[in-house]
Amino acid sequence: MDEDVSVAGAVHPTVAHRAEYAALRGAVAAMEHLSFARAGTVGDRIGRLGYRPLGIRRDVVERQLAAAFPEKPLGEIARIAEASYGHLGRTSVETALLPSYDARQIIELFEDVRGWSIVEERMARGHGLILVSGHLGNWELGGAYLAARGLPIDAVARHMANPLFDRYLTRTRQRIGMTILHDEQAARRVPRSLRAGRAVAFLADQGTIGLASTWVPFFGRYAKTPRGPAVFALRLGAPIVFGVALRSPTGRYQLTFEPIDAIETDDRDADVERIVAGYTLALERWVRHAPEQYFWHHRRWKHQRAGTPPELGNPL
Repeated sequence: MDEDVSVAGAVHPTVAHRAEYAALRGAVAAMEHLSFARAGTVGDRIGRLGYRPLGIRRDVVERQLAAAFPEKPLGEIARIAEASYGHLGRTSVETALLPSYDARQIIELFEDVRGWSIVEERMARGHGLILVSGHLGNWELGGAYLAARGLPIDAVARHMANPLFDRYLTRTRQRIGMTILHDEQAARRVPRSLRAGRAVAFLADQGTIGLASTWVPFFGRYAKTPRGPAVFALRLGAPIVFGVALRSPTGRYQLTFEPIDAIETDDRDADVERIVAGYTLALERWVRHAPEQYFWHHRRWKHQRAGTPPELGNPL
């Protein structure tokens, strides 16, 4: 890791930022001597401390889980919640270790890949490819697999609050073959990438202020969801594929791809909303399959349109 770390954007790192970053560097140095499985186990144990005894956002996680799965008893909600903390810790450690793995080693972390022919066929159309996923499974490792397979891929990403973390993660992604397009660059650079026949990846399950979004159902409640992938697909004729990398009981990963229909009519707004609802529904289906591997710590339903009924809005 470089000693002289430049700062992302214009944000100047604080003493707290530097302390956090130093802790990350120390942890990564220690973990590099462990196997991938062992390092992940350590990450899981560390992550669970956030649930108990620390209780970091525990109320947010449990209340959102209860809203998404009203049929589950409180004991099961608590089990899934704690497991999600463990998974977040595991994913964080696995991501931090990615720079120490070559392409062959990254590919070997996957025991099964389904729908790869869909990716190849869509890329062969010559209009680029829009890949959509969410904060489920190990999304960073999924992107690393694509780069390791030689797919020309860019990833649209937000800046992190800690500028030193931000630079480290950007460099990690670049080392494994991905080009990073930060949110403020997306409108200008995504069309260039698609026209050049590249794949562009989006994590489309966090609606934030200032990001073009629409509200679509997610577990029966309206969630502010980025509309960029749908807009680019319609404007540039690029196909959309949803992908998810889920951890298997063996400790390795399964990567699955499925197409998302991007049908164009004479009503652009309705088309965009239908496509956004399509990839959000795909994400929900996979979250139901592995709720322990979703990032419930994010306030998914926080931003609501005025007049949304409480039963369809923010459960917090």
